[in-house]
Amino acid sequence: MERALAEPWAERGPDKRRPSCYQCRRMNGTPDLQRELEAFHAGQGFRVWQILGAWPRREGSQDGWHFAVWAPNASAIGLIGDFNSWHATPMTCTGDIWVAFVAGARAGQAYKFQITQHNGQVQDKADPYARQAELRPHTASRLPQPQRHRWRDKKWLQERQQRQQGSAPVSIYELHLGSWRKPDGQTPSYRAIAQPLADHVTRLGFTHVELLPLCEYPYDPSWGYQVTGYFAPTSRYGDPDDLRFFVDTLHRAGIGVLVDWVPAHFPRDGHGLGRFDGAALFEHPDPRRGEHPDWGTFIFDYGRPEVRSFLLASAHYWMDQFHLDGFRVDAVASMLYLDYSRNHGDWLPNIHGGNWNLEAISLLQDFNEMVHFHFPGALTIAEESTAFPGVTRPREQGGLGFSYKWNMGWMHDTLKYLREDPVHRSYHHDTITFSSLYHYSEAFALPLSHDEVVHGKGSLLRKMGGPWFDGLPQLRLLYGYQWAHPGRKLLFMGQEFGQEREWDFDRELDWHLCQDPARQGLLRWIGALNELYRSHPALHLGDGDGSGFCWVDGSDAADSILVWSRLGGGREVVVVLHFTPVQRTSQYLPMPATGTWKVILSSDLEMFGGAGQHMPEPVEAAEQWGRPMICVDLAGYAVLALERA
Repeated sequence: MERALAEPWAERGPDKRRPSCYQCRRMNGTPDLQRELEAFHAGQGFRVWQILGAWPRREGSQDGWHFAVWAPNASAIGLIGDFNSWHATPMTCTGDIWVAFVAGARAGQAYKFQITQHNGQVQDKADPYARQAELRPHTASRLPQPQRHRWRDKKWLQERQQRQQGSAPVSIYELHLGSWRKPDGQTPSYRAIAQPLADHVTRLGFTHVELLPLCEYPYDPSWGYQVTGYFAPTSRYGDPDDLRFFVDTLHRAGIGVLVDWVPAHFPRDGHGLGRFDGAALFEHPDPRRGEHPDWGTFIFDYGRPEVRSFLLASAHYWMDQFHLDGFRVDAVASMLYLDYSRNHGDWLPNIHGGNWNLEAISLLQDFNEMVHFHFPGALTIAEESTAFPGVTRPREQGGLGFSYKWNMGWMHDTLKYLREDPVHRSYHHDTITFSSLYHYSEAFALPLSHDEVVHGKGSLLRKMGGPWFDGLPQLRLLYGYQWAHPGRKLLFMGQEFGQEREWDFDRELDWHLCQDPARQGLLRWIGALNELYRSHPALHLGDGDGSGFCWVDGSDAADSILVWSRLGGGREVVVVLHFTPVQRTSQYLPMPATGTWKVILSSDLEMFGGAGQHMPEPVEAAEQWGRPMICVDLAGYAVLALERA
């Protein structure tokens, strides 16, 4: 594997093995134009966002804006916008970069590039490096206002590396900003939603939020996954300073902010990146590599240096300008394989005759290396649905370098098992235990994400097998299983209170359900799980290696009961999970050792929606049938956590 992953560097030349000498390129103030353009053309220009696009400048005695765009195949480019009444100002070509200065242009004005192709056709394009865009359905770029927001998150940034190190607890609340809440039925703003979101997430005890993509996009039903503005925060919710306020608010509440980022593909919208200067520029020219058969979108040309720089610069810009704490990278599997979603004969092999996209692999390595070096402690999370080796291994070990990988197998097996009627679960016991065979092969995050509650899949509540009135108790069980299982946690909005309908991007969550006492119990259960997870090192310290998990009993298929031990920091927590509604009195359960064990969390308490009035009393584990055993009353769908008294 190491040879295969290193091979793309040979295609790009031996002097380009690294994204650049990072230590030598720490820049403050005005960037070095020549140096950054050289890096751009070498595929290492992660700071080229400071050069290309539109920037305020003074030339001679005149204030105005300087414009620069990469368009090597254009025969002419005119700059059009509010500042010249949309009558083209000719741009000058220097190499393959076109530039212009417009005196008197002002922040807030809209503009586009009017590109004349070699065949004489003319098309108006938005600025690929625009930092602000018009609100859809309009498609022009905007000259951004100067940054006025004064950051107050210094303490968070100083502590980020410690908060997000590999052994730290990470529990993520995933949300779509436009449908979390809609005050008065209207689209929310970054500023209006910041404090209510911070309050909600704090009450529940999550460590991070993860936002569906915020890069500008024209089509609402894409949820942000078809991007036209890789440097422009979507104007749906406000301007860039509004987004800075949003992130700052969450940081000051002690909450990290992750954002979905989409380097896998981009849409064909006429004002976007596709055929930007009349030829395949950002996309691969061969449709077998440059067009996505499932989504009808273009695929980036990952081997083209300027495209690599574009994507690296997008990631660097978002981290630098908005103080993000990391990215979840969408559709990584589609990037890694040349035959992804393609039939035999419809894909082009790599130089070794294989199906790995070597250029995309090296881009992802560059991306992870750049993010982790320049933003210590930042998280990068891969949505990768295959068994591609080494997603979370560092580059020097032949890996891609991600912090975490979504454990899609865990998610599919868990939901498949819970769809079974409880009476049949004993016949599918291996489904719920299978993840223990591989859960240390990568550094995993356990996702119950937006993908599982859309497109006719229904909410998590409606996925539970058995009678409808067992839905909420089984959600408590599902979340207890998720929080006790090795791996970081992710839960999509609405599932914390048992949303009944599936997610609709155009509707607010059904917050009225929170008036139901049973839903309030589920919310308290999420809070209790997060508190247990964060306060007990055994539940997170050993997530990344085999030291943190040990089966106590994974073979009780007849009763559908799992018992395992989590270890870390010199502590041990034993977890009991019961997957049927049967009330089991005087149930014998194995334990790791004899002695007194106290129950530190029980899902059957009345405060969580159960029937128990008080926490169960400590129990004694004594030798029985050749091993330590306890005898307890076990409620239906019960989750118990115990530690030594």
